[in-house]
Amino acid sequence: MLKLFNTLTGRQEVFEPMEPKHVRMYVCGVTVYDYCHIGHARSALVFDVLRRYLEYSGYGVTFVKNFTDVDDKIIKRANEQGVNCETVTQKFIQAYHDDMAKLGVRPASVEPKATEHMAEIIELTGTLLRKGLAYQVEGDVYFDVAQYPAYGTLSKRKLEDLQAGARVEVDERKRHPMDFALWKQSKPGEPAWDSPWGQGRPGWHIECSAMSIRHLGETFDIHGGGMDLIFPHHENEIAQSCGATGQQFAKYWIHNGFVQINKEKMSKSLGNFFTIREIFEKSEWSEAITGEILRYFLLSTHYHGPLDFSDQALKEAKSALNGFYDLFGRLTESEDKAIADPDLDLAIARCQAGFRAAMDDDLNTPAAIAALQGLRSDVNKLMGHSLSTGGRRRAREEFLSLGNNLGLFHLDLDKKWQFKEEIVGTGAVRAGASTVTGTGIVFTPLSDSVIETRVAERNEARRKKDFMKADEIRKELAAQGIIIEDKPDGTSRWKR
Repeated sequence: MLKLFNTLTGRQEVFEPMEPKHVRMYVCGVTVYDYCHIGHARSALVFDVLRRYLEYSGYGVTFVKNFTDVDDKIIKRANEQGVNCETVTQKFIQAYHDDMAKLGVRPASVEPKATEHMAEIIELTGTLLRKGLAYQVEGDVYFDVAQYPAYGTLSKRKLEDLQAGARVEVDERKRHPMDFALWKQSKPGEPAWDSPWGQGRPGWHIECSAMSIRHLGETFDIHGGGMDLIFPHHENEIAQSCGATGQQFAKYWIHNGFVQINKEKMSKSLGNFFTIREIFEKSEWSEAITGEILRYFLLSTHYHGPLDFSDQALKEAKSALNGFYDLFGRLTESEDKAIADPDLDLAIARCQAGFRAAMDDDLNTPAAIAALQGLRSDVNKLMGHSLSTGGRRRAREEFLSLGNNLGLFHLDLDKKWQFKEEIVGTGAVRAGASTVTGTGIVFTPLSDSVIETRVAERNEARRKKDFMKADEIRKELAAQGIIIEDKPDGTSRWKR
């Protein structure tokens, strides 16, 4: 039974959708004026995994994720570049789709744009004015927070303690510092739409309320986003939506934690701010980091807590994935013995139970990955004995089925390709060139002579009982799809 931590109630709750076997979910998307950063990647992955797991659990999911395509930052970027706002937004919407494709994030069921929903935004603003929950100042319209007693419920803040803060415009014309804009009078040269209050454009918060109600109804199951959106964005969404409809807005509010860089808060001022594409292009990473490695890393920490991004963490994720793909490559080999595999049955059952328990526990992806690692260990041990062709096939299918919930293990398993490893040190050889395509890698293979040299070095290390070096060489070769089999006489044989 799936349980999720609900920010609204401050506790973990059993998930019960409003409609049997159908989930309606809205997640706040990006403001399209720049490339997505690693924080955007984490949020996108969290809700992609939630959607996948809901579908795995038998639910149909209507998933809406918006684009904010009218905003002060977009207008500023367009003016700097001497182009119109649509040119800017189209460029970065395409960039978003490109980045998400590399990460294996599936497109939402509906991806609405604010500029396509002006009629709904204007209608919702008018409703709030008629109900006395908003007021007009010249060509601007503000929500009157004092007229909504439940304001602060999501963020656990009291109105009297609140001050004007992040993304809250300070305006002496406002009745309360926390009153927020529903409609803004346009300035010369800015995008503008006709409204009963004159030409203008919407405030940030009203966009998501209008789009979610339009596509999911007045009340829906899940609303999500990063923790930075709890206040004021999501708090304001609740106030204006519930105020207008008189209905509950969303039942479950799910928020992912922040990303830190080497244990420091990610920020442009500290110079530790990375876009997704910078991670793939950064010189020390570009030949090694793929979308699946980054995905594995991001899911190795529970979504609700902070995530520390570091070079070492990426290397560990790459090494872990290599271990899986090393096993997958060997599972493609045939075993002629037609035997029962009772130990495999037990291992798979144990993994399934652990995986489901982890995911049902508020999407505990680190524990789910640990269950997969346990199955990998069990199957590796069984491979040292006898595992039938059918058993090998079943093991592969189980990894694929469970891994799909996390968006992992999508490389072609019939081709024993591995993530590139750089081999360094005395007598070492650098791995062959690679071409990165999406989340997969195709390799220029090592020559037989190079492999023979490394195997001989490993045999010598084993003879000297330098098992650490021997294991390092085995891993290096495994990263290139080379499998080493040790013989009883102390020597080894290899195969691709």
